[in-house]
Amino acid sequence: MIKQNIVIYSIPILYDILKELEDELNFNIIFAPNKKVLDKVDLSAGFLLTDKKNLNYPNVIELNFPLKISKLIERINIQFLKFKTKENSNFSIGDYLINLNSRELILDLKVINLTEKEVNLIMFLNNSNDPVNVERLQSEVWGYGNKLETHTVETHIHRLRKKIFDKFKKNNFILSAKNGYYLNKLS
Repeated sequence: MIKQNIVIYSIPILYDILKELEDELNFNIIFAPNKKVLDKVDLSAGFLLTDKKNLNYPNVIELNFPLKISKLIERINIQFLKFKTKENSNFSIGDYLINLNSRELILDLKVINLTEKEVNLIMFLNNSNDPVNVERLQSEVWGYGNKLETHTVETHIHRLRKKIFDKFKKNNFILSAKNGYYLNKLS
C-alpha cells in the first residue's frame, strides 16, 4: 500500500507526536516549519495540517486546539477516503469526462447534469465492447423483463442525445448500429 503524505505546517509538537506514530499510520509525516519550505512541498497527493487560518493551499485541514490525537487521525483518514473517492469517480470516454459522484458529463469546460439512469446507461455502454441491443439494455440497465414491449430505452437515448447536442453541439457520442447502441470512445 502506498502511503499518503501529511504535511504539518508550523506546529512542531504535532509533528513530533505524529512522527512517533508514523510506523503505525497509513501516511508519511512531513514538517514544514515555514512558508518557504511549505511552498516547495507537493500537496496534490496529501494534506496540510495547520492551525493557520485561510491558507490558499489545496487539501488543508485547519486545526483548533486542544484536540485529541485519535479524533485527528480519524479526521485525516476520512479526508483521505473523500480524496480517493473523488479521484476514482472520474472516467474519461474519448474527449468526454464523466463524474459518477456529481453525475456530470463534461466536455471543454461545459457541463451537463445527468440522471442516475443516464449515468448507468453511459457506463454500461462504456463497459461493453460490442453494440448493445435494446432488450439487453432493458434487462441490464432498467431491470425490465425480456417480454415487455416498451420504448423506454429509445426514448432515454433520444433525450440524452438531444441534451448532449444542445449543450456540446455534438451528435456522435451515442451511436447506433443494426445490432444496438454503442459509445464513440474516440471523440
